[in-house]
Amino acid sequence: MNTENHPSLTPTHIMYALHLLAPFTFLILAVVALIIGMVNREHVQGSWLDSHYSWLSRTFWWGLLWSIVAWGAYLLLTTLTLGFGAFIFWILPAAVVVWYVYRVVRGWLSLNALKPI
Repeated sequence: MNTENHPSLTPTHIMYALHLLAPFTFLILAVVALIIGMVNREHVQGSWLDSHYSWLSRTFWWGLLWSIVAWGAYLLLTTLTLGFGAFIFWILPAAVVVWYVYRVVRGWLSLNALKPI
């Protein structure tokens, strides 16, 4: 597939890069990527790139939900175990980060192959 006919490919790469860094910035960069996606979405509607915009949007919203659940459970369980649970329950928020990064990498690899996700 010829990438010259896809002017929205560069913003999509930027969005993936921002999402990849987002877990390390408390999802602030993901919000920036969402804004970029909202601005450019009309240019990709109906194309194979539209699936990437949806994929990244769903990744963000589900990641936000799971982060809130994981951190809430971590804090509750750590409190209930008088702090000793912190050595075990850190795995909950860490699992969300792994899931988030996995989704971003999977989508980005699909983008690099010029395929929808």
